[in-house]
Amino acid sequence: MLHSIKMNIFIYLINYICHTFKIYKMTDILKLENITTQVRRDIVRMVHANSSGHPGGSLGCAEFMVALYFEVMNHNTDFKMDGIGEDIFYLSNGHISPVWYSVLARSGYFPVSELATFRKLDSRLQGHPATHEGLEGIRMASGSLGQGLSVAMGTCQAKKLNNDNSIVYTLHGDGELQEGQNWEAIMYAAANNIDNIIATVDYNQKQIDGTLDDVLSLGDLKAKFEAFGWMVFEEERGNDMESVLNVINAAKSETKKGKPIVILLYTEMGNGIDYMMGTHKWHGSAPNDEQLQIALNQNEETLGDY
Repeated sequence: MLHSIKMNIFIYLINYICHTFKIYKMTDILKLENITTQVRRDIVRMVHANSSGHPGGSLGCAEFMVALYFEVMNHNTDFKMDGIGEDIFYLSNGHISPVWYSVLARSGYFPVSELATFRKLDSRLQGHPATHEGLEGIRMASGSLGQGLSVAMGTCQAKKLNNDNSIVYTLHGDGELQEGQNWEAIMYAAANNIDNIIATVDYNQKQIDGTLDDVLSLGDLKAKFEAFGWMVFEEERGNDMESVLNVINAAKSETKKGKPIVILLYTEMGNGIDYMMGTHKWHGSAPNDEQLQIALNQNEETLGDY
């Protein structure tokens, strides 16, 4: 009898784990890591070419963005603004546009060669994403911080009204949460049972002027979200591809259950380039020629540079 009970518990746990976490082969992880390495090269080359841009947060979110676009999301590179029948992504912290542009291009939304126009006059790839030039993959302008979650709430409700079971994903900077509009949307989501949203916070605990605690502490962020009625996932290895995939899939398994979901993703600003890590100073600074070469030496060309 005891043996039978133990066996049933074991089977239940195995089924739960398999349902919650997709089992990835090492070859799958390596492929995604190789894409991430190329994305890091794209980021530093784009920012260096114009001596302008935001490499720190872009590098810190490379694994997350690659995981989302190359593995997790159901999306269509034949871009349609309404996104019917597909998952939607909004980049609320729009200043980390280099990582988004790279991932969009590398996944097939527009030619990789267009990355060479980043921040140039008349380019579709401006420092903060915008919709007026019709860049494929972009559904909202996100120069001003704090607005992405509000836009996502409308999208979530539209999908519900249309009986569209797709998921809406958003990414936010942790410093961005100092903006009050976020908390209006956070409160609204729970009050209206918005359960087709997975918001992710890039929790590197740094912003342009210093650390979060030095500028304006967020306190216990997990407790805050829970107090507002959200389900919270935390991942301390936010730059480990397998860990990122697992936490997103775990979050997906809890959607459509009456609560909005947020992932607190602990990342390292400037990840993958040793001299950019551990400091906020590369939030919005471009590498010089020598620094660029060091960065490229630390990230091999895997897919071919633009």
